[in-house]
Amino acid sequence: MALFANHNSVYVALHIPLIHYLFSFFDFTSPVAGIGASAGSASGLIPSYDVLYYTGVRAYFSEEWEKAAELLEKSMTTREALFRTRRQCHEECLPAGHDRLPKLDTEKGNVWDLWAVDWVQRRAECVRFCLGRAVTPAGQLPVSADIEYEFSTRNPYNFLQVVYWNLGKVQKAASAAHTFFVANPSHLEMRNNIEKYRRMEGVTEDAFQDREMETEKHWVLYDSALTSEASFDWTHAVEKWRECVNETLRQTDECRAQCEVASQRLPGNRGEDGMDGVFEKAAALSLSLLSCQQACVTQVATRPGRISAQEDLLPTQLEHLHSAQFKAGDLGGAVCSLRSLLLFYPSDKDSLSNLELYTETLGGDTEAHGTKPFQEIARYVSRSLQEKKLLYFGMENLNFNFTDPDLWTPEEVVPEFLKDTWRADKEVLNEKMKEGEKEVEMDDSGFYAGGPVPQVGVTISMDDNSLNGTNRVMLDGVLDQKECDTVLRLATTAASAGDGYRERRSPHTPHEKFEGLTVLRAVKLAQDGMVNQSDAKLLHEMGERVRTLLHSYFRSPSGLHFSYTHLVCRSAITGDQEGRLDLSHPVHVDNCLLEPETRQCWREPPAFTHRDLSAVLYLNDDFDGGELFFTDRDAKTVTARVKPTCGLLVGFSSGPVNPHGVTAVTAGRRCALALWFTKEKHHRDMEREEAEALWAADGQSVTKGGEVKEEGREGTASPARSGRSGSQSSRSRGRGRVTGGKDEL
Repeated sequence: MALFANHNSVYVALHIPLIHYLFSFFDFTSPVAGIGASAGSASGLIPSYDVLYYTGVRAYFSEEWEKAAELLEKSMTTREALFRTRRQCHEECLPAGHDRLPKLDTEKGNVWDLWAVDWVQRRAECVRFCLGRAVTPAGQLPVSADIEYEFSTRNPYNFLQVVYWNLGKVQKAASAAHTFFVANPSHLEMRNNIEKYRRMEGVTEDAFQDREMETEKHWVLYDSALTSEASFDWTHAVEKWRECVNETLRQTDECRAQCEVASQRLPGNRGEDGMDGVFEKAAALSLSLLSCQQACVTQVATRPGRISAQEDLLPTQLEHLHSAQFKAGDLGGAVCSLRSLLLFYPSDKDSLSNLELYTETLGGDTEAHGTKPFQEIARYVSRSLQEKKLLYFGMENLNFNFTDPDLWTPEEVVPEFLKDTWRADKEVLNEKMKEGEKEVEMDDSGFYAGGPVPQVGVTISMDDNSLNGTNRVMLDGVLDQKECDTVLRLATTAASAGDGYRERRSPHTPHEKFEGLTVLRAVKLAQDGMVNQSDAKLLHEMGERVRTLLHSYFRSPSGLHFSYTHLVCRSAITGDQEGRLDLSHPVHVDNCLLEPETRQCWREPPAFTHRDLSAVLYLNDDFDGGELFFTDRDAKTVTARVKPTCGLLVGFSSGPVNPHGVTAVTAGRRCALALWFTKEKHHRDMEREEAEALWAADGQSVTKGGEVKEEGREGTASPARSGRSGSQSSRSRGRGRVTGGKDEL
């Protein structure tokens, strides 16, 4: 593991820690004269980035697009330059006044405090001179909390996306949209914009790179390491975990340096009008700085787009690292990483047990037995503990507020009067973590939500986050009103009671009438002149449209075959709804047998175990009830509800992460197209292929893209709205049919 030499300011321990921060009080609490952004730009110094941002936003609302683009981009580059300069000044001024520190131990009487002040002044003078030669006075002032929030949520990219779009620079617009979306993954409007950009001519894949990647590099490494573990590539996993630990320490070090060099305000009401003396003010400012540096743990451990930090980020990385090293055969490295982890949790039974295992495996390797923790981790823990002691002292004696960001803080560091509250808070946090572990379920379906939506006019109205689950999506605009009306008429004319359920007209509840229609039956009725041929073809094409959308959105790694397609209508039986407490369709899982009491789902018959992806395409909303809802595995805790409307498509993986049901239809008739897909070709829907064969026998063929061709005629029909491929579908003649597929939505 690389060592973080040259970053001694984070780890060096001084004899009198409070004195270490006095320079901040003397240097930065005085007003800065000569405030003015224009002077900075004229002199070549770094100006105030908040002024540039405000001016850029004003230009945006005035629709001065060129000016807005220039100022918004400049506000971000100026902010980066300011942070970089602060870091450089921090490094440059580390040695300043250090020759005075030995005097603190050697001087007698009360002269030592003058040497301490001398050291503080020299450090302060160095920082002031360093910043003054690069940054305008206004640029050195702290920005407002509103501005900090704007940049932390990447809102400048939100503005830039619109600006570049209006300038016709779609590549830059796509890049800004993507960078904003990374930190705002629930912003569905931006997600839909990104899908549009992906389909635009002139927009390359390079546009969809995070412009803020450099500040989030440790998360890229974290995910890469997890991927290597999943593929059992332990050597690569070790390499990535090492890099991840180093980058996390570097990002933390960077954040701490910003706390130290940036202007600091006195916390709370300890301002210029307060009654505190110089020592009280110095202590308050010092504690504020320490609190800022401790908060860097939370800042670095929070992913873009997440509200909460990942608890125990560094210990978690070390736990993964020692495990990967052991599996890669690097026992010496595993011992070093494990001893580093034990610095955080010295009495952890699992870690101690693993250390014993590693030691026994090493046998007579005395050098490996003597392996010590990583020095930079030891410094990090030692420094952090000393800071916590000072902060807790401030809480107990100086009325200072501090929130400890770490779970590993030992109880002996916490003051006695806070221990009861501390224990209670820690217990609540641990319970939340355990609950979170229960809630996060892995979906082994092989689908990964978040792919592109390849149909113009279709938008994502809800995704995994807003539907509170895994591999779920709600798409609007899949059908227009005319198409919905056409298929509703087809259902009224051709759907038969109990279809798919051995003609049981009420298979799920006696309070509703169930009717269904398959594509094959629609084709046969069309051949007999009972329904329009075009209506039957539309029913077929709707399925192709859904398959194309979901295959792309869920990023299916293999082909997606139809398992069953069913046009379904549920009608409330008049006069039989009073006091009704049942469901239109009970909670279930599509490919396994749900056992709510044990939270188990058994993938065995009579469940349709071959089903991998489920979908329902709604046709109407003129009824009462009939909402689709998702639950936890207990079949009671509702996690999301969907109210049907024409053209709304809901897709989700068919496994145990998505139990679902349908609320009672208490008035009217609810119609929808239910579809299931499989990745196994031998489980594909033979009825659908037979329907395609019947069309072919009549001189027509239906492409898998939903485009209908008339054989023997010149030209083709206009492309489907999705613009899908026109490849020929496979045909089936004279094969046995698979019947009796149930509706499950």
